[in-house]
Amino acid sequence: MKKILAALLAGVMGATMLTACGVPKNTVHSVDDLEGKTVGVQLGTTGDIYAGDIKDATVEKYNKGADAVQALKQGKVDAVIIDNEPAKVFVSKNDDLEILDEEFVSEDYAIAMKLDNKELQEKINDALKTIKDNGTMDKILKNWIGEDAGKTPYKSPDDVKYDNGKLVMATNAEFPPYESIEDGKVVGIDADMMQAVCDIIGMELEIENIEFDSIIPAIQSGKADVGAAGMTVTEERKKNVLFSDSYATGKQVIIVRKK
Repeated sequence: MKKILAALLAGVMGATMLTACGVPKNTVHSVDDLEGKTVGVQLGTTGDIYAGDIKDATVEKYNKGADAVQALKQGKVDAVIIDNEPAKVFVSKNDDLEILDEEFVSEDYAIAMKLDNKELQEKINDALKTIKDNGTMDKILKNWIGEDAGKTPYKSPDDVKYDNGKLVMATNAEFPPYESIEDGKVVGIDADMMQAVCDIIGMELEIENIEFDSIIPAIQSGKADVGAAGMTVTEERKKNVLFSDSYATGKQVIIVRKK
């Protein structure tokens, strides 16, 4: 009986140790440490594109950034590569995670549209220049990022007229503060920025929330007029869509489990 009890106790203790130590320790402390590791990314993002260049790495692709972060917490991946601002949000909600000081890659965000739609590109670029020059873009960014967040919400002018039809914006509301869902509505930097642009060009904004890797196909097929989702300008994407001037500069960072 004593032997049986001892065996049972050992089994319980072993299970407890396995539960307590089940998540591997962090082994990624720099970009170089990503070599040979398992890296989590969101499907179709810049992180997905550039992670493939990491030597001997296994890249696990998830439909949502939050799913990649959850896989990191569970020890299924060694690190997650994702945009800096969403990374800050994820880390603020998970005290067992941290962002490495060394960035993975820097990038420019722009609005995507159909390759042959030069007319729309010109209108959007002119509108972007206006909201940059008059300080509207800075206010939008500050309203979503930093210590003044929430203090300068964007409001459309009272006298604006939407006489030029509707503009459908495709996005993926999984990148706070660029886009997320609040009270059933897509909100964030990109939503406010595109509203400000539409207020200038006189078009009614309609936002469609879809999977990130479906945004470019939606533009190509005409289901959406533009794509705005913290989308980085890359040479590969420029083969498939036309980009506006950059409206923000960001960076891809690496999230890891805390030491």
